[in-house]
Amino acid sequence: NDNDEELPNDVCTEKQLSSLPIVCLNQNSRTKKERPLRHVDEHGNVSTYSLRPMFYSVIFILMVELLERFSFYGVNYTMTSFLTGAYDDRKKHLPESERWNADMNAISASSMVSISTAVAYSTPFFGAILADCFLGDYKAMLVGSIGFYLPGLLLILASSVPHFWGQETFNRTALSIGLLGLWPIGTGIVKSIVNVFGAKQFHPLLQSSLIESYYVKFYMCINIGAFIGGIIVPLVAQSDVTLAYTFPVVMLLIAIILFLSGTPRYVRHPPCSSSSSSSSKSNSSLLTIFKISALIIPFNIAYSQMATTFIIQGTVMKRAFGWIDAASMNNADAVSVLFFGHFVGSHLYPYLNRHNIKLTTTNKFALGSTLGTLAIAWALFLEHKIHKQYALDGKKISILWQALAYVMIGAGEIFAVSAAYEVAFTAAPPEQKVLASALNLFCVGGIPNLLCLVLYNLCSSWFVPTTKKISISRLEDYVSAEVYKYFMVLLGVALLGVIINLLPAVQNFVRSVEEAATESIKTPNLKTPLARRRKDRKRIEASPLLRMQRHKAYLKYGSGPQLYKAGSMRA
Repeated sequence: NDNDEELPNDVCTEKQLSSLPIVCLNQNSRTKKERPLRHVDEHGNVSTYSLRPMFYSVIFILMVELLERFSFYGVNYTMTSFLTGAYDDRKKHLPESERWNADMNAISASSMVSISTAVAYSTPFFGAILADCFLGDYKAMLVGSIGFYLPGLLLILASSVPHFWGQETFNRTALSIGLLGLWPIGTGIVKSIVNVFGAKQFHPLLQSSLIESYYVKFYMCINIGAFIGGIIVPLVAQSDVTLAYTFPVVMLLIAIILFLSGTPRYVRHPPCSSSSSSSSKSNSSLLTIFKISALIIPFNIAYSQMATTFIIQGTVMKRAFGWIDAASMNNADAVSVLFFGHFVGSHLYPYLNRHNIKLTTTNKFALGSTLGTLAIAWALFLEHKIHKQYALDGKKISILWQALAYVMIGAGEIFAVSAAYEVAFTAAPPEQKVLASALNLFCVGGIPNLLCLVLYNLCSSWFVPTTKKISISRLEDYVSAEVYKYFMVLLGVALLGVIINLLPAVQNFVRSVEEAATESIKTPNLKTPLARRRKDRKRIEASPLLRMQRHKAYLKYGSGPQLYKAGSMRA
């Protein structure tokens, strides 16, 4: 309507209902007590909402995210050690005939993990199409978790059980189907839907301000799940890999049960028909976003080493306190992200704003790439230290020496990755923000892992010990290989990322894109009837209709609050 009253955006109490127009209230006597708020979208679909969605329905979604991240990172952190047989190597009493693993060399194991990660970061395209065009968010979540994710975890678990398939040798085919197919596809589908489905439980106009609180909790659940899974699964795997991989299966199964138990409470929107208006302007915008997101590929190549070559290096280092091993060290990254995310979002950026200092996007990319370069440089230094200590007395150095590399990677994520997500959202055309975000995600995790796969195979001879053994998980075999040369190549790649982002031409290009996006947001569309009636720009900005339209785009792939923007790749 044309009145000047602005509707509240934080409706969460019954007292506030009396101030709302009748069109915003649910008149159905059976459901209005639990879901008193009403909304009709542009297609005429009617939805009703709870006054307290966080406790009414969103809590189920948050628990799903926490348990799913437990499952994902529990497997991701330990898979390289399992494939190379590093866990069996620790059991000195175990006869050779009782060793049960893929017995892969470092290159094959790292390649397999990189392919799996690349698939996980590429399939959000599939998840977005499945949810938006065919099944809707709820059904697509079930397809991803029950049809792909859970069967993938079950195959990984079954592969860790000796002779489960009735064969005398390890069944790599079953493991490959689970690790390279079902599991990462399920991850990608769920990853593209779960945060948006949670945000859609809030009334898009009357509860828009409450969504920021949701994203804070969502971000915390991501890191809590990753942190706990990154401790328990690697710790248990040191004594029993099968038992360790039982935890991700059980946790995901609990997540699915919780998700289903919340079914009657969810706001479920029908899928929308796919748009056929792919103009050349929109395609040009997507190409521009791809060019910008590609600027952090060198940093993400460094990031990808945490699940591969950092693990390989850590397997020949001495465990700390008797239980902190190479896989457990990944938690240093999670702690780093939480610490630096809070510091940067709550202290550094506000300080810079008070002094009128602005870090440009390319400056953030360069800073993140610099931290990634320092992380690789530290890993290279550890190579020297490992060899020097072995030549001195044949002993191992402590795994805690690796902590600094993980900390610097975590700090780099805060600047590089979060800035890329923000640009992908702000610079994308309104009708293609989901696709733009998926494209950015592909640059964050898909392309870097494919490039890592190429690097592993080009440098494979450096991972072969002079003892001619397949594995380099034993110190005497590791020092006879030339892994340090691979880290030198990585150092050059990461340094290239710093240089590219400091080039004036690149900085001017990104700045021009951001300025154009800012102007398009500031300029109202004067062709709309609402704009014609309201010439005053301030009143246009405050109108409920315009806010609702913007909020619709926000729900598709919202920028979230400051803490969420400073999130890690886990977000």
